[in-house]
Amino acid sequence: LPQGPSRLNTTEKGETGKIHLPREIFRSLSSQTVRVVVTVLDIQRLGMFKEVNQTAQVLDNTVVGITVGESSISGLQDPVKLTFAHRQLPHGVTLQCVFWDPSKGQAGGWSSSGCETQPGDKGTVCSCDHLTFFTLLLNPALDSSTAKALIAVATAGCGVAMAFAIFTIAFCIFIRCRFRFEETVHINLGLHVNLVGSLFLLNLVFLLNSGLSGRSHPRTCRVLGGLTHYCLLCCFTWTALEGCQLYLLFVKVLGIYIHHYLAKLCLIGWGFPVLVVGVAGVIGSYGEYSIQNMEHQVIAHLCWITSEHLLVHYITNCGYFGLIFLFNMAVFGVVTQKSCSLQNTGAVQGHRKPWKVALVAAGLFCLLGATWALAFLTYGISSAAVLYIFTILNSLQGIFIFIWLVVLYYPKTKETTGSLSYITRHDKTTTASQ
Repeated sequence: LPQGPSRLNTTEKGETGKIHLPREIFRSLSSQTVRVVVTVLDIQRLGMFKEVNQTAQVLDNTVVGITVGESSISGLQDPVKLTFAHRQLPHGVTLQCVFWDPSKGQAGGWSSSGCETQPGDKGTVCSCDHLTFFTLLLNPALDSSTAKALIAVATAGCGVAMAFAIFTIAFCIFIRCRFRFEETVHINLGLHVNLVGSLFLLNLVFLLNSGLSGRSHPRTCRVLGGLTHYCLLCCFTWTALEGCQLYLLFVKVLGIYIHHYLAKLCLIGWGFPVLVVGVAGVIGSYGEYSIQNMEHQVIAHLCWITSEHLLVHYITNCGYFGLIFLFNMAVFGVVTQKSCSLQNTGAVQGHRKPWKVALVAAGLFCLLGATWALAFLTYGISSAAVLYIFTILNSLQGIFIFIWLVVLYYPKTKETTGSLSYITRHDKTTTASQ
């Protein structure tokens, strides 16, 4: 085989993929007779080539392996060319030619070292300087204009959220000092202040992060990444505590008294994230994280959890919030059912207008962190619309909570007719009478 085969068709569904092996490979083998083996694998069926924490998709779940003879071939001047045929791909993905590197990570992973990607209309050409197992990854990515718009919206939203967080904290302090409420309402106000405070810190740290990352010292970036993670976990934890408080008010309505209750909640809300961030910091999870667009250009640097420790992100952020979201939505359902049952029995009729009921429900929805659930829809191949909605709603979360608190707690009459405490008091009375 002085020249070797130039093309091999490797398709299963009528689409033709091509492989071009350079003459350089066979010249180095002199007059030897060698076997050229091309292996096409369906990795979904075989359960092979599974990278830990992989977010990209493998095109058609197909991996192509090439071997020539028994020796390992690398460092080719004239590269091997593989053409992966495909139809029009979904919007918002970037193509990347990769090979399987057994030395990457603990169980191996995909690497693009020594490979170039040349996208085309009917297929993508991968040019690599060695022989091994190759495939084409579909990475979720943003185009430059969408990414810049999202960054601008997020930055403006952080400023708005911080302003309304200050308004909300000032309002809670004002009504707590100005009006006489029962102890339950005082505890609720304290919870709201801590939740809004955690939102304020999260937005502040995000602005510092986006402004300083990329120009900061690696040690400073690690500290900033840990601080950002801490503020995010505090925000999640306080939404969970809000859900627990609502559960105690609407489900366990009788005989609940905990000494220094609010102080203990503060110990959990601000202390538990310290333990999580401390453990993540010990294993070196924080550092610079780059966000790339579809052209592989870096559009933003963040001090965050590094790409090598994405498992920390999935466990402490995605998994943790997922559990909180499920619990809070169950509490939200109970609160809504209780409120509707009281409304139907006439217990609060004449006091609560329909628009106020809807506003209270929407406020509870935001208070329990439901807007963060949209983050689960931004993984993988997703539309830019979801990213816009997620960014805008979380930016407006502070405004929603502020309006909700004003309508709910500010007494316009002698009775706190629209408050949760009124519903809770009536529910307690009804339960006791039964």
